[in-house]
Amino acid sequence: MNMHKPLTAPLLATLLMTLACASVQAQGVYRIVGPDGKVTFSDRPPADANANAQPARTANEAPAIANGALPYELRQVANRFPVTLYTGNDCPPCTSARNLLTSRGVPFIERTVSSNEDIAAFQRLSGGTGLPFGTIGGQQLAGFSEGEWVQYLDAAGYPKQSALPRNYRQPAPTPLVAVKAAEPAAAASAPAPATPSRARPPAPVNDGPSPSNPAGIRF
Repeated sequence: MNMHKPLTAPLLATLLMTLACASVQAQGVYRIVGPDGKVTFSDRPPADANANAQPARTANEAPAIANGALPYELRQVANRFPVTLYTGNDCPPCTSARNLLTSRGVPFIERTVSSNEDIAAFQRLSGGTGLPFGTIGGQQLAGFSEGEWVQYLDAAGYPKQSALPRNYRQPAPTPLVAVKAAEPAAAASAPAPATPSRARPPAPVNDGPSPSNPAGIRF
């Protein structure tokens, strides 16, 4: 069991100020599609009015489940200092961070970083590439150190033991950058028009006598 030095009052105050300081909050990231179709990520809206910019869903967000289902005190803490965990595939430290939050009963949302768009947005958000990466309110935590994470969770006011209701369900992890809806499949090509059958030549007109019509009678 890891032993951690108890927080002193000045340190606790410092941590709380850091958590609440808006200047260190992760900035929103814009996914910008230029007139030429080129996609870029920026923490500022595009200067070109013709460019299409949408939030890349990378800023700190409140847990996806209704916070109304949480006990009042826990709901207050979660609303003030929401926790977001950024993880990758085959990442044992990510699993450790997730287990710490889960065992302590901290409501959090998890963003996965796997696609190229995820990576670009994550670099813009965190300034690095290391995972796991966490935010507790405005505080950023790069990598996983149990002692550091515990100190900031304590300073934010999260209970040391889970206070989640039994019916609580942790939201499923979602990609850092929202996955675009699949483009509708191309409509099946219309069947080629049937080749018109050749008109049959008209029957020869009986204009005169013949062996079978010696009188040349027209019908």
